[in-house]
Amino acid sequence: MKKALFLAAVAMAMFATAAKAQSGEKNFIDQPYIEVTGRAEKEVIPDEIYLKIVINENDNKAKQPLEQLESKMIAALSKLGINVSKDLAVKDLSSSFRQYWYKSSDIFASKEYQLLVSSAAMAGKALQELELLGISNISIAKVDHSEIEKLRREVKISAMKDAKSKAADLLQAIDHKVGRALWVQEVDRMPYRASFPVARAKMLSANAEAAVAQQPEVEFEKIKLEYTVTARFAIEP
Repeated sequence: MKKALFLAAVAMAMFATAAKAQSGEKNFIDQPYIEVTGRAEKEVIPDEIYLKIVINENDNKAKQPLEQLESKMIAALSKLGINVSKDLAVKDLSSSFRQYWYKSSDIFASKEYQLLVSSAAMAGKALQELELLGISNISIAKVDHSEIEKLRREVKISAMKDAKSKAADLLQAIDHKVGRALWVQEVDRMPYRASFPVARAKMLSANAEAAVAQQPEVEFEKIKLEYTVTARFAIEP
């Protein structure tokens, strides 16, 4: 029974192929086509800036307890309008307890946080406020965009439209038209490039007086998205 069904399927496939040959219909590989490459790019300003903040009891001159420094930091960030319960997270906690037994030194604790802000201006304000508290161990962990996936799709679509537009322009020169897409391949899916801020020397300085006199300047390069596709379109008369 299975053998009979298999033979029937083969016969139907052969019949369909013969019918196409008689009607003159070509397989898409045999059709005349034009192959083009489409490219697109977009630059966007990051709206997700992640700051790495490390508080160390041994770093501040007054040797304030970790809890006191943390409380002051939260109050300062809240004053700026930052939702600390949502945008401030603890990443790590450590202490020099082990070294205490070996060196008989004082025990100091440190704590690492991650702060999310939505703009370079807010990042600058946060840096200034924390410097005034003696918290200067701050760096940029990463930058991103809240709608990065949507932006990626938009750039991909633009790359495909660019490919079709190129094909249409080339075929118009020989009085032909672009037909349906026969084959499409994304040549290289380039990950978006997000550069760290153009840092200035004073940005992460521990000089509180300078911070009062002038707000830190924080500038971020735009996130650059790039995509390339290769496409084959049928050539229509």
